[in-house]
Amino acid sequence: MNKEIEEIVKRALAEDIGPGDVTTNAIVSQELQANGRFIAKSNGTVAGWDVVKATFRFIDDRVRVIQSVSDGADVKSGETIGTLNGPGKAILAGERVALNFFQRMSGIATAARRFVEAAAGTKAVILDTRKTAPGLRVLDKMAVRIGGASNHRIGLYDMVLVKDNHIAEAGGITEAVRRVRANAPAGIQIEVEVRTLDELKEVLQLNVDRVLLDNMDTKTMRKAVEIAAGRVPLEASGNMTLKRVAAVAATGVDFISVGALTHSVTAMDISLMIDNNK
Repeated sequence: MNKEIEEIVKRALAEDIGPGDVTTNAIVSQELQANGRFIAKSNGTVAGWDVVKATFRFIDDRVRVIQSVSDGADVKSGETIGTLNGPGKAILAGERVALNFFQRMSGIATAARRFVEAAAGTKAVILDTRKTAPGLRVLDKMAVRIGGASNHRIGLYDMVLVKDNHIAEAGGITEAVRRVRANAPAGIQIEVEVRTLDELKEVLQLNVDRVLLDNMDTKTMRKAVEIAAGRVPLEASGNMTLKRVAAVAATGVDFISVGALTHSVTAMDISLMIDNNK
């Protein structure tokens, strides 16, 4: 586990536990050992085991989390997907934080899996966006990969994406790309957003790495694919829904970016049931 993820988990524990779990400390004895089960309460794709394990490990390394399924597994409602055992105080203190991570990541993975399945049989690759929970991007994007989709750029630093506001500031697409080539790091990939077929034709003369088709209808996207004729990869973006994605994929675009994978994800319902104490 990388240091960034460790710091996310530690911050979440500090936020929730603070100076101590007053309820558990008042009720549960130091000697109590507990056993529990992680139960899927909805159908979905599991993601986040390493983060769950780290959550309990940072509280008390005597807690053992045993997964019954792997990250990326599709599970059914009612299925036991893992167990844990160890000091009851630690399990109760870490339960909510662990489940918060587990449910969100599994919800993202589930959404990613559904979009990937909807685009099956086409060449379209499902991508995420930067519309992630602040401070949780590394986990959100990890969950996207576990669900079978792919990551777009990680942040503003690892790929150029020339959008409408950049174009307006530069006075046009060609000038915006010229400024990028004059000032951005050498070798960095350049993607340009277009909203019309005329803008696409202009970009095709600029030898960029990818073109983003912004909020185009499927008929216009099909025409864009014909015009580009394989000269540059095309990415469809804007108001992408599960209902629409198959038709978009069928236009022949290379990528489809889906903000909904992370910005409005429905958490997968997972519970932690304490079975018995001894």
